[in-house]
Amino acid sequence: MSYSFDSTSILENEKRIFPVMGEIHYSRYPKELWKESLLKMKAGGVTIASTYVIWIHHEEIEGQYDFSGQRDLHAFVKVCKECGMRLWLRIGPWVHAEVRNGGFPDWLLKKDFKARTNDERYFDCVEIWYKRIFEEVKDFLYSEDKKDNPIIGLQIENEFGHCGGLYDESGEVHMKRLQELAINIGFKVPFYTATGWGGARTGGMLPVMGGYCDAPWDQRTCKIEASGNYIFTYERNDHNIGSDFGLGEGITFDSKAFPYLTAELGGGLQMTKHRRTIARAGDIGAVSIVKLGSGVNLLGYYMYHGGTNPQGKLTSLEESKASGSLNDLPLSSYDFNAPVKEYGQIYETFNELKLIFYFVRDFGSELCSLPALIPEDNPLKPDNLKDLRYSYRSDGKKGYVFFNNYVRLYQTCDHKNVEVKMPDGKESLIKLNVLSKDYFFIPFNLDFNGTKVIKTNCSPLCKLDDGSLVFYSNFSNKEPYFELDKEQKDCNLLLLTKETALNCWKTLDSHLILCDSLIIQDKDKSSALLYSRKASSFAIYPPVKKEIEGFKYCEEKNMNQSKNFKPYNFSFYQSLIEPPSVDRSLVKQELIEESDRKKVYRLDLSLIFEDFKKKKEEKKVSDLFVKLFYLGESASLYTKKDGKRILLADNLFSSPDICWEIGLKRFVNEALDFSSLELEINNLNEKDQIYLEEKPDFTDGNLCNLKQITFEYEICQEIKW
Repeated sequence: MSYSFDSTSILENEKRIFPVMGEIHYSRYPKELWKESLLKMKAGGVTIASTYVIWIHHEEIEGQYDFSGQRDLHAFVKVCKECGMRLWLRIGPWVHAEVRNGGFPDWLLKKDFKARTNDERYFDCVEIWYKRIFEEVKDFLYSEDKKDNPIIGLQIENEFGHCGGLYDESGEVHMKRLQELAINIGFKVPFYTATGWGGARTGGMLPVMGGYCDAPWDQRTCKIEASGNYIFTYERNDHNIGSDFGLGEGITFDSKAFPYLTAELGGGLQMTKHRRTIARAGDIGAVSIVKLGSGVNLLGYYMYHGGTNPQGKLTSLEESKASGSLNDLPLSSYDFNAPVKEYGQIYETFNELKLIFYFVRDFGSELCSLPALIPEDNPLKPDNLKDLRYSYRSDGKKGYVFFNNYVRLYQTCDHKNVEVKMPDGKESLIKLNVLSKDYFFIPFNLDFNGTKVIKTNCSPLCKLDDGSLVFYSNFSNKEPYFELDKEQKDCNLLLLTKETALNCWKTLDSHLILCDSLIIQDKDKSSALLYSRKASSFAIYPPVKKEIEGFKYCEEKNMNQSKNFKPYNFSFYQSLIEPPSVDRSLVKQELIEESDRKKVYRLDLSLIFEDFKKKKEEKKVSDLFVKLFYLGESASLYTKKDGKRILLADNLFSSPDICWEIGLKRFVNEALDFSSLELEINNLNEKDQIYLEEKPDFTDGNLCNLKQITFEYEICQEIKW
């Protein structure tokens, strides 16, 4: 297997591929849960993991390196290899990542030279750091004779010349010098990348781009203007990152010489103290559709997996104004509202993105070769909410049409009976509805695994080894329409609604499982693990008429959701196991302190925690989630370890309808006191300079109250067919 790239896409064995990349920070997640998390990412369709190596997490004190526990980079890369996950290593030295000093240790900034300049003393420090990273990963670099090694890419620096660094040609010199240092040390991989937005310098490396649906770093505390990331455009720059708010500016490389690749599409949004933005499935899904329609040939998400900041030896490690940054962030939580959240929970964006990831995994090779063709009447101004936004990926004869009528926090106009034409505008393809909040794509004149689709109002999802093609219809065009090639003999089309498709899981042996809970697989192609907080049912195609331990065989049912298509019978199974309930009498709580600034509650969860540990040991449950419903500006949960009061978790309030969840399985092997937890809730005043997307009801001008605590067990069942 060999890797390369040209001006169009990444190539594997000289064939075009469409990778999907998702960011996870190993140092922000428990070591014992890495494998489970990487398998979750694979289940969602991610093919490459990316991770920052955060300097301050490893060398907070000069010369004293910490690669233990969840900081164990060597072990993380080894787990990537075990899971069959490729890895893009982002070695900085500056990374940002919403971490203290952008990842620089305090001691580096106290030197008598300025960091991120061409001072040789700075390069000497970086070289020492790069060498230490290399020692951890040298056995896992991909090469022609070590093709199963996971590390195929290296990102140098981050936003250099955009957020700090050198802004002129000396910045190019700097980036080339860093790459040279890395290569000379031994970092020899197929790809070297640099972030390319907002005037960033790339040093001739492969540029990767970004795009967020909002800007929680923006200093305003109001709803901001519509994002340009919902507009189909040839412009690769993101006007949002760093609050540039300009289009057509700041690209320092020749776009025509490089493929359009992304590394920082927002998989979610990390809340800041002053902006409590909430990323929803549509917010992220619509941006992804727009980027596809604009010519992207690698979808990379930051973050795809949330986490928790590790504890520092000298200071806390979060980004803060006190340490010189523009924003204050939670001391501990780095949830990011990502597809996989801080405690491993699956968020609504996970399944939304899975629809796209499954598609590009099975059909992305051909998509890569189809250039973006953006019509002249497609609006290019983000505040145009009236005109239809659409684009083609086409060679002029075949391809896809992409539509987006979704703009986060803004209402767009409905477009009914839209006449879709060929890219040249001469021949009519189909009429369909594109209503407000819609975003989707449809193929035309494309051959899918031997089935030629001339026109349709449905979207392709994936293909199965038995020749079946899986399509789904969007919500606004409920009556599906297909026109196939007249010479088509067989029609192997499995048609689902989008609602059903969101709950599809394609297995390693090319079965399709329909289940509204998480399904993950390791290496056994005919088994999977089902994670759920309720008694779950699932359907599987092709049918399997056999008993599955822990499940009751129910029936076979035709899941083709249109009478015009041949039956596709799924086997249905119902779980015989329900998650246990929690005895509320085991919970003790009392208000122990109250002022105009905060309330403090003492919680005794020791009996529940001990019961959970017992059930987990007996493999009856996987996790126990504490769900805290509160009103206030923020909340922190403290416990005791070795007699010292420590922060267990924290949270920024965003909405009265969103509870704060804490998963307990990561604490099972820690000597923590759950008998006298202290929950601090800080007061929220309606005059506070905080942007709340979903405002609560202020009755007396202040909110500071614990409304309710509930608990949910998660079970994990094996499915073996």
